[in-house]
Amino acid sequence: MSSSEPVALRLIDREFLIACAPEERDGLLEAAGFLDRKMRELRANAKAPSFERLAVLTAISVTHEFLSLRKQHDSQEQRLSDGLAALRSKLDAAFDSEPVKR
Repeated sequence: MSSSEPVALRLIDREFLIACAPEERDGLLEAAGFLDRKMRELRANAKAPSFERLAVLTAISVTHEFLSLRKQHDSQEQRLSDGLAALRSKLDAAFDSEPVKR
């Protein structure tokens, strides 16, 4: 079992210490960097929001983006699944109509 280590994350002008496993450190830092960039984008387009309001707006924005991508992924996965089923049916039909060779 791995131990947790504190990692300092900076969002806008605030620092947060988050405990995480050493193998999760890089992913956590990447996520914090992404979140910080999104918060800065929203802050540039908003009228002086508080940190808390900015955090909520960013959470909503990132969640919306995630759900849209997930919906797009699910749709692509369904099309792929349908395409594979159609190919399987064609193969089955081809094998069923082929005379048996002895």
